[in-house]
Amino acid sequence: MNFSIECEEEIDGRWIAEIPQLPGVLCYGTTADDAMSKAEVLALRAMAERLEHGESHPVEIRISLPLAA
Repeated sequence: MNFSIECEEEIDGRWIAEIPQLPGVLCYGTTADDAMSKAEVLALRAMAERLEHGESHPVEIRISLPLAA
């Protein structure tokens, strides 16, 4: 399974990153790298939770990070 992190700067200067393939994985950061790192951590936590509760099965994963703007 491949995941993509989408990242953009908000009007107020914060950065927001999300992984559209995993609902609810959306994080803010002070920089693009900060937001993307937080989104990646949250994605791994969400996937671990689903595995622990039998809601999904183990699969190969790849996370693609865009170049910071």
